[in-house]
Amino acid sequence: MQTALEITLLLLSTSVIGVVIFRKLRLPPMLGYLVVGVVIGPYGLAWAENSAATHSFAEFGVVFLMFSIGLEFSLPKLKSMRKTVFGLGLAQVFGTILSSMLVAGVASYVLPLFWHISWQAAFALGGAFSMSSTAIVSKILVERLEVESPHGRQIFGILLFQDLALVPLLIIAPAIAANDDQLLQTLSYAVVKAILVLVLLLFVGKKLMRNWFKLVVQLRSQELFMLNLLLVTMGAAWITEKAGLSLALGAFVAGMLISETEFKHQVEEDIKSFRDVLLGLFFVTIGMLLNVHLVLENWLIVFALLVIPVVFKCGLVIFLAKAFGNSTGVAIRTGLALAQAGEFGFVLLSQISSLELMHPLLTQLILAAMVLSMLVAPFLLEHSDAIVMKFSRSDWMQQSLALTNIASRAMGQEKHVVIAGFGRTGQNLARLLQEENIPYHALDLDPDRVQAAQAGGSIVSYGNAARRESLIAAGIARASVLVVTYVGTAAALKVLYLVKELNPALPVIVRSQDDTDLEKLREAGATEVVPEVIEGSLMLASHALVLLGVPVRRVVHRVQRARDDRYESLRGYFHGSSDATEDDDNLQVRLQSVEITEEAKAKGTSIAGLALHKLKVEIISMRRTMQRFEFTPETQLVAGDVLVLRGTAEALTFAEEILLG
Repeated sequence: MQTALEITLLLLSTSVIGVVIFRKLRLPPMLGYLVVGVVIGPYGLAWAENSAATHSFAEFGVVFLMFSIGLEFSLPKLKSMRKTVFGLGLAQVFGTILSSMLVAGVASYVLPLFWHISWQAAFALGGAFSMSSTAIVSKILVERLEVESPHGRQIFGILLFQDLALVPLLIIAPAIAANDDQLLQTLSYAVVKAILVLVLLLFVGKKLMRNWFKLVVQLRSQELFMLNLLLVTMGAAWITEKAGLSLALGAFVAGMLISETEFKHQVEEDIKSFRDVLLGLFFVTIGMLLNVHLVLENWLIVFALLVIPVVFKCGLVIFLAKAFGNSTGVAIRTGLALAQAGEFGFVLLSQISSLELMHPLLTQLILAAMVLSMLVAPFLLEHSDAIVMKFSRSDWMQQSLALTNIASRAMGQEKHVVIAGFGRTGQNLARLLQEENIPYHALDLDPDRVQAAQAGGSIVSYGNAARRESLIAAGIARASVLVVTYVGTAAALKVLYLVKELNPALPVIVRSQDDTDLEKLREAGATEVVPEVIEGSLMLASHALVLLGVPVRRVVHRVQRARDDRYESLRGYFHGSSDATEDDDNLQVRLQSVEITEEAKAKGTSIAGLALHKLKVEIISMRRTMQRFEFTPETQLVAGDVLVLRGTAEALTFAEEILLG
């Protein structure tokens, strides 16, 4: 029997290895967790067992997932997307559930394997099939710059309703699973309990939440804020559990309450690490349920359970999207994006398993099919354009018309500026260019924005700057410069790749959040990279210097020198606990102070002898006897010297080992 500590260490160590491998393969980490569960589970290497400890991890993962969904619950957002969310989203979820129940009823008379599917199981299973992967779809749409496109809006509207639908599905499934003769009474009782608990939490909790959080924040303790956040989340989950409802419902309500306060964004950042780690361990426990041997023995059934739901769900979404007035191209892209299973589907499948609504063998096969569908999802999205072109002549005509419109507007332009993205930054750039009588042509994927801007006299067209045809139509061969105004390294790299192919001599200016990907963008061909954080600090410093009486000419000279040096003198800073980034923290240039002690290996060694340049680490300043010391390559280090080093986190770690031993 494994102890809780042994299980925790096993799950953490194997999860780290799995996520690293899947990150390297550019696949979603969630799939890495699932594979880890399959490998170490009782049906794999049998390193871990389905114990109470692993189930606790799974429950806490779902709790924090639902808390995060509650944080995203916004009434203004729902109101602006109500037609898509409560129209198309509602139709998709209920259409999938009803179809699943119909298919299960017919299959019960045809295949013996399906004899164990009751209508209750079919209902819950339909709910699981109706879910799509928000994590996979949103990530790919962001990388493809399609979030604000017509199909992007439809996709996110449906995903939003799926998130909301999970809450009632988690309440209804246990109620209908009771097999009570008085089903309607049982279900009504569950709904009444849910309403009473929601009223208690929402109306009473709403009055208390803001005042309580203000009190906690006034004490200025990050530790207390985190403890309070965990208390609120788990406390709300405990209340709903005691009322005979799910833990997840209470966490969802707690998230909703906090979303109405000014502490929402801070809470999102603080809870993110807990949510991601625990949710990852939840997916590990899901993977542990998968019996690979049974799947291989029944591979034909798994294949059918993969293909039939994916094709049906894709077809259903296409039909509904068309019925709601979308073009064929938008409908097909929406269907392809939502055809796969999702992370919430695993939550419902786990509930089906715990309630014993379905034969364990069938649960195994469906679980395998859902995992495989998520592996297929990135490839469907990657080839969605080609698929749409094949099946939709009207979409081909619309894209041709859009390219023709771009080309007609750019036909008379010479030495113009091509602006990729017409958000606030792109519009400000366009105004300045217009004042200087410099021609420009902007490309943007938000049709409403493009229409409004065109009506206002802006030279902007609907088009994707990350597509070769759009850039050619915008006259990139005749342009004088291209400016990428949106933040996103992956998207900017696509644009740079196309520019290098179409017009290698064209200068390209790229906007970035900070200096993390500065070198990567320059190596890809960016002439200038403008990091917002550093430019903001330059502007703050210049205003402060002018107010302190420093001559304006000298201030302008200092700012220009920093820009001419490609921000080299400003790159890197001392990191604190609030400066942690998500994926590329090890690539972020930072500063680190290292004091030479009496026992230090580098004591008595010259600066040149350290050879820190081989690690791409630079000594930017040195202090001796508590004062700044001008050093040369021949300067020998003595005890008490403090070196300020600049480099990546990994390089600085090696440098510190060289200096201190």
